[in-house]
Amino acid sequence: MKKFTLLIVLISFSILGQKNNYNLKKGFVAEGYDVVSYFNNKAEKGDKMFVSTFDGVKFKFSSKEHLEMFIKSPKKYIPAYGGYCAYAIGAKAEKVSIDPKTFEIRDGKLYLFYNSWGINTLKLWQEEDAEVLKNKADKNWVNIIKKG
Repeated sequence: MKKFTLLIVLISFSILGQKNNYNLKKGFVAEGYDVVSYFNNKAEKGDKMFVSTFDGVKFKFSSKEHLEMFIKSPKKYIPAYGGYCAYAIGAKAEKVSIDPKTFEIRDGKLYLFYNSWGINTLKLWQEEDAEVLKNKADKNWVNIIKKG
């Protein structure tokens, strides 16, 4: 069932998920943070010297090596839910901005979270059963991208 849901999300994302389904605060996915660096458990700001466009949106990277890794396998590094807060997508089906320094890698996928004004949604995600919220978020995201 999980594979089927993921397939639906991926198909829907590839058909419908253009610019309006990416969080492009500051003009870049992940607010210009290097999406490859997260997989090294680091939140690193990207450099304007290392930019790539994929699916009509821009990504920044901290190094030429990370840029090349992304170009070879971009879908591996794209944040879940277009880079919106994973908790908000799961709990409320709402697109909410993120703090690019607050993230989790789960099952080989990057999830970003809101963390400001005393609210850290990564902690809520973990306390309220991340797997249940992830499954809800997967379903909610399909509906969100249908609406455009």
